[in-house]
Amino acid sequence: MSAQPAQAASAVRTGRGSTTITEIGPGILQYSLMSGVLLDGISYIGSRNLEPTGILAFDVASGKVVHSTTLATGHSIQALAVDPVRKILYAGILQKAASSDNLYRWDLADLSAPAVPIGKIGDRDVRDLAVSPDGTVFAVGGGGSNAPALWQYTPSTGAITSLGVPDAKATLARAVAATDKTVYFGAGSTLGGGSGTSRAALFAYDRAGATFTDITPSEMVGDPSIRELAIDGDRLLVSTAGSTEPSKLAAISLTDHASYDLATAIGKTAKSFAVVSGDVYCANEAGVQRWTPGSATVEQLPLAIDLGEIWGLDAHEGGLVAVSGYGFVATIGSAGDVRGEYDLGEAGAPISAQTCMGIAVGAGFAYVGGNGGIARHDLRRGGVTNLRAPGEAKDAEVIRGVLYTGQYSSQGIWSYDPRSGKPIRRVASFPSAQNRPLDTHWDDCNKLLLVAAQADTEGGGSVWTYDPRRGSSTHAINPIDEVQLVRAVVSVDGIAYLGGDNAQKTGPRGTVVAWDPIARRELWRIETGKPNGIAALAVHGRYLFALTIKGALVVIDRQRKTIVHTGDLSSIVPGFAALKAARGVIYGVSDTTLFRVDPRTFEVTTVVAAINGGWYSGPHLNVDEDGAIYTLRGRTLVKVDDHPRRS
Repeated sequence: MSAQPAQAASAVRTGRGSTTITEIGPGILQYSLMSGVLLDGISYIGSRNLEPTGILAFDVASGKVVHSTTLATGHSIQALAVDPVRKILYAGILQKAASSDNLYRWDLADLSAPAVPIGKIGDRDVRDLAVSPDGTVFAVGGGGSNAPALWQYTPSTGAITSLGVPDAKATLARAVAATDKTVYFGAGSTLGGGSGTSRAALFAYDRAGATFTDITPSEMVGDPSIRELAIDGDRLLVSTAGSTEPSKLAAISLTDHASYDLATAIGKTAKSFAVVSGDVYCANEAGVQRWTPGSATVEQLPLAIDLGEIWGLDAHEGGLVAVSGYGFVATIGSAGDVRGEYDLGEAGAPISAQTCMGIAVGAGFAYVGGNGGIARHDLRRGGVTNLRAPGEAKDAEVIRGVLYTGQYSSQGIWSYDPRSGKPIRRVASFPSAQNRPLDTHWDDCNKLLLVAAQADTEGGGSVWTYDPRRGSSTHAINPIDEVQLVRAVVSVDGIAYLGGDNAQKTGPRGTVVAWDPIARRELWRIETGKPNGIAALAVHGRYLFALTIKGALVVIDRQRKTIVHTGDLSSIVPGFAALKAARGVIYGVSDTTLFRVDPRTFEVTTVVAAINGGWYSGPHLNVDEDGAIYTLRGRTLVKVDDHPRRS
């Protein structure tokens, strides 16, 4: 169906009437981390989505945080590298905009002195750092409009220079390693894959000749990206990120790049190399795996501990030190025996409010997703319990008192019943390439949980269903077309509506598809004709409300299958947004504003201005059984009890 807009938008007005805002408390409190590296018995750990961004110095022997420093910019630290000769720690940050310093150094000879900025690379985000024996620092990352480059920082001059872009089709570089002669650059398309973007790409940069050479092992080129690089003596250790196939591991000769040992890893993740007695250890989704180069066999260590996502793995005293995304450090024997576990909060790390993911509410509880955990707020008795959960709860619903989450990355659907006394558990799995759930909705007619998802590395997306009564699930890959991901889902009268978006800068987006979730087939579709993809969907009566990224409101008459109204909400919706029907209106929240849309007149009213929620991956809201709204104001969970006037 073609778009037939009936009228332009009217101005957004300021709300009047009875609206009460109640602060519940910080959405989720924890020490969240994203990196770890060990030197001389001290594990240096970079924070994630905390304010301010900082680095801990955790002494493994004492189990205590002995020093810390904060950085002036960024929201997370994914890249840490030590110069063991000169006793310097280098850090690279992730940030929202490329306007600030993104490289820092911390003098480890004087931990009481703060880390200081040393400048910025041209890419917005720093994903990995390496220090060559001569002290030169190399950085890789991405996040800008151009393909990622290889960057060099020269400590003697302070100069930061680009050494070039070896792969113009890459979207992200996450790995770098260096000798005095050669720098190794690992890239691919971890985010925004598909549509002609590159796959795993490994390049050797000759420092004397200033030339790049593609040395990617043929067995790795089908994987989405190079995930990790490390120099170990006379060999380069390499891993890929898997997607439709498991990850690969390789040990490449530094003197002959065509000579290498290779093995297929366990799972789709292989990162954070550590070498103990010639064996190579690295992290995967299930914990730690071990490989002896020259062998085709990779072994999963039999750990008696759940490490979650591992952000640091180093050799130490014949064993390993693992930095867990759950906020603890573990010491492990080379055979997998657990020697110690140290909670960083108890060890002295600063606990603070994290930026949040999805939100759900019902049966007296509100749930807020974070990295490696979900905060359960008891709305009747007060108090908060953090549930340990792998990855990130991108969105969630409470159904008959039970929490169901869409878990990133490639974690499927998880469930938690607070009445059972049992921990959260996975109840449904889906193809691992469909890794990023984005939106959830309860289909009350068909009694199905619906999940909209994106395939980061392959492009496109999917819609999932889960039947809690039967424990059964289904999925349909690329229900809109071959390139559009499914960013939003809503249902009414047994029909689901899917909102399309596109991770690429060009190509189709903004399609809305009516979908039969039982037969798994399309019923009809309509093109919104807007320049941006769908951010959120909601239904009231005969009308389907579609809100695009950057605020184009499109109202579709479901019976006539035509667009009856369009509006410009860009003044209050600068980016992503969420919608929910409650109390006879459509509520929406953006990065800046909580608002409502009158389903009869389509008038838009601000409910809470400058709400400025502390979201990590786009704003969310949900409603309880009485129609009260739960969302974030800053990093605080709030209940908004709004009583709209009837038009």
